[in-house]
Amino acid sequence: MAIKVLVVDDSALIRSLLTEIINSQPDMEVVGVAADPLIARDKIKALNPDVLTLDVEMPRMDGLVFLEKLMRLRPMPVVMISSLTEKSSYITLHALELGAVDYITKPKLDIRNGIMEYAREITDKIRVAARARLKRPEPAQLHRTVAPKQSADAVLPVAHRRYAGTEKVIVIGASTGGTEALKEVLGAMPADSPGILVTQHMPEAFTRTFAKRLDGLCRIGVKEAEHGDRVLPGHAYIAPGNRHLLLARSGANYVAELSDGPPVNRHRPSVDVLFRSAANAAGSNAAGVILTGMGDDGADGMVEMHQTGAFTIAQDEASCVVFGMPKEAIARGGVDTVLPLHEIGRNLVGWLSAQGEKAFRV
Repeated sequence: MAIKVLVVDDSALIRSLLTEIINSQPDMEVVGVAADPLIARDKIKALNPDVLTLDVEMPRMDGLVFLEKLMRLRPMPVVMISSLTEKSSYITLHALELGAVDYITKPKLDIRNGIMEYAREITDKIRVAARARLKRPEPAQLHRTVAPKQSADAVLPVAHRRYAGTEKVIVIGASTGGTEALKEVLGAMPADSPGILVTQHMPEAFTRTFAKRLDGLCRIGVKEAEHGDRVLPGHAYIAPGNRHLLLARSGANYVAELSDGPPVNRHRPSVDVLFRSAANAAGSNAAGVILTGMGDDGADGMVEMHQTGAFTIAQDEASCVVFGMPKEAIARGGVDTVLPLHEIGRNLVGWLSAQGEKAFRV
């Protein structure tokens, strides 16, 4: 049965282009369009769509106000459409907090060709949204697909070795649904936690805003990673959009490195690159976490971390928005434990405590 899509956008051109893209797919169809949220409200009742694409700035009712009402009264999968600006990056992150499944960047110039270039990404995200597990938000979180698919070998070689020292480090990878999952995991970490490196599939105009948002919500400091940052306890470093984030060593210290190497698993930043770098630079002193996300990025890297003695965690299916990346990591044998989202932070703290006791006994 075809996925029924309702397109909500005040631009007649965008409505027409999205309709053309969606109706070109054999497994989905546009059952209606709406120029504003009030029209959309009536069409949702009449047409019962499976997925809604929603603009942000519209007449008669703001898209975020409508989204909040929709997710409270009739939760359904929503994919946001927004222009790639600093203002919209904040708005889009807020939309994810309100319950949107994902977002697509709307080009500001040459809209017709720009939207058509995103056709595959648009339809892929609609398919994911149709399968997503929705969570009712508490009252009052983008990559371009690039071919061909490459492994982490395209960015750095395997160089697993034993290191002296006991300083711990945590690496985390996420994609669809990850903005809210990361907020919960990082929010559970104590102020004295080890340094944390995070790769979330997200475009470059969003990551700085995302890091600032997390910084205001967590006990640890959170920032967008810069090349050469020393990885300090009590701090998390978010991979900038369109750049790989790697863990490296400078003497006895961990440092963050950024790479403009080719996309890996069609992503830049790639979770596989981060995880391999942690296996190379930290081995058994690392913990790796793979969260909700579409595809298999991070699965092979988690296997490498597991093989070097790292502690590895995958988010469980029930708490994932999309059980893709964790499922692949589990299937390939790279995961020590599978946990619901709300238990991951506590288990990382428990792992750290156990490592400390082990070091004391030695």
